[in-house]
Amino acid sequence: MLLAIDVGNTNITLGVFDGEELLGNFRVTTKINRTSDEFGVVFKDILRANDLDFAKVEDVIIASVVPAVMHSLTSSIIKYFNITPVIVEAGIKTGIRIATENPKQIGADRIVDAAGAFELYGGPVIVIDYGTATTYDLVDGTGAFMAGVTAPGIRISAKALWQDAAKLPEIEIKKPEKILAKETISSMQAGLVYGQIGQTEYIVKHMIEESGFENVKVVATGGLGNLISSETACIDIYNPNLTLYGMKFIYDKQKK
Repeated sequence: MLLAIDVGNTNITLGVFDGEELLGNFRVTTKINRTSDEFGVVFKDILRANDLDFAKVEDVIIASVVPAVMHSLTSSIIKYFNITPVIVEAGIKTGIRIATENPKQIGADRIVDAAGAFELYGGPVIVIDYGTATTYDLVDGTGAFMAGVTAPGIRISAKALWQDAAKLPEIEIKKPEKILAKETISSMQAGLVYGQIGQTEYIVKHMIEESGFENVKVVATGGLGNLISSETACIDIYNPNLTLYGMKFIYDKQKK
């Protein structure tokens, strides 16, 4: 089995593959101060609780946007799984050519998403990841990463509202019944959700216009991606496991 570990700013997502099949995916909170022992015990307990034999894990791949956790995390895999993990970093084979001005500035998460989308759906493709930040990345028909847009994620925007405006409460992020809100909570929900939908449609439209590409697929992923993708026709596909599949494809390229 292959254990894929995606380290995001908010959560660490684990994916377990048996051949081509994704057996399950699990999330834990990203905590910078975890020790290697804590990581090792948490990962083994999660696998055991889901009837997955950690002794059958033959390899591990890690993609991270949080450098501070990498020493403990990598050490935990070596110590508890007796495996030296594959790290998604500069120089690794991904199937994606970075055609931006400074390739080293492109985060591992965006490369992995691009690899997953291109492998599954071909190009040109726009990949939208609704994570801590909302990212929009353009991959052309040859697999070249051409450009990207970065915006505050929905949760970041929500936190800014209730932390910086004294009278606004912390709320659940969901789509209200209608945009014409008549009280505070639904008005905040309307602004957050419909605002994100509008942002998505505007950015996607102009990325396609400026690129000049035709028949561009738009693929979304990320925790709140389903909420947005179900409300706009500009998103063709929502794949919640796109990042994990991208890591699997990159792992396969290393072994070849």
